[in-house]
Amino acid sequence: MRIFVTGGAGFIGSALVRHLIANTSHEVLNFDKLTYAGTLTTVDGVAQSNRYRFVQADICDAEAVRAAIAEFRPDVITHLAAESHVDRSIDGPGAFIQTNMVGTYTMLAEARAYWLGLEPEAKAAFRFHHISTDEVYGSLGDTGLFTEETPYDPRSPYSASKAGSDHLVSAWGHTYGLPVLITNCSNNYGPYHFPEKLIPLMIAKALDGETLPIYGKGDQVRDWLYVEDHVRALQTVFERGEPGRTYNIGGHNERQNIEVVQTLCAILDELRPRADGQPYAAQMAEVADRPGHDKRYAIDAARIGAELGWHPAETFESGIRKTVEWYLANEGWWRPLVAAKAAERRGVAA
Repeated sequence: MRIFVTGGAGFIGSALVRHLIANTSHEVLNFDKLTYAGTLTTVDGVAQSNRYRFVQADICDAEAVRAAIAEFRPDVITHLAAESHVDRSIDGPGAFIQTNMVGTYTMLAEARAYWLGLEPEAKAAFRFHHISTDEVYGSLGDTGLFTEETPYDPRSPYSASKAGSDHLVSAWGHTYGLPVLITNCSNNYGPYHFPEKLIPLMIAKALDGETLPIYGKGDQVRDWLYVEDHVRALQTVFERGEPGRTYNIGGHNERQNIEVVQTLCAILDELRPRADGQPYAAQMAEVADRPGHDKRYAIDAARIGAELGWHPAETFESGIRKTVEWYLANEGWWRPLVAAKAAERRGVAA
């Protein structure tokens, strides 16, 4: 098939591009604006494939989207392009509304126009797959899990913009009959993660001898999903998922944020000990909590397991070790990104 990937130079999008080129016979178009969090170095390993092509453009640019779709003629559009960092959404929500909502509307409008012109067989096979987040569901108490029927209750500008985009996709399915799929995933981690998110941020700061800032008491709970498990799930959904259906994707790995940081510190102690012999955990320090910080997210991924047979392959322990090892082996990738953003706040909202 021909797979049109928006945001294919970002963290999850590039993992999907690499996976599809390496492990399938699908053709891939990577459509990415190359914002601060998107870099083509994430797809260097597959960029020479004759099944890969790249277009630099903005999902809010209807003309560019239309031209790329017309030229590539996709069987599937997987829509990952989004502003995704909660802290940035607190400081500057406008970009999130523009990219996540207006951009998604633009993609839907152009996808529908293209879909309406397809021959009946191709029209029936076409899919618009929107990739979203568990944050649209709000915050859980100490027990319970998010299911596909959990009411939406977004708490940050980021999650509100993603909830809005989910509703747009669902509406285009119900109103216009566009064959849509929605997936809501838990926290991703793994290689090529831009160093503003918790795990790569803490690895970078630890290695540079900086303070490891822990929001509040660090007792916020997240379900951690290794990115390569996630992209296998995405392929499963757009190949075999039922149009109009939502699938939650989780790693079955709930951890408090402080546990995550302690774990990666322990792995760093083993793999690259500090010169002074002190543990990396000594660099941890509590900072003021993020405004409106959700306490707990946890995904019930039973539907995708029962209906489509997907299950995560990595435990948190195996995935976090692979991730730390990758960052230690690939400092040449992430250090220039850290240096370029040194003057900006990375990961701590004012």
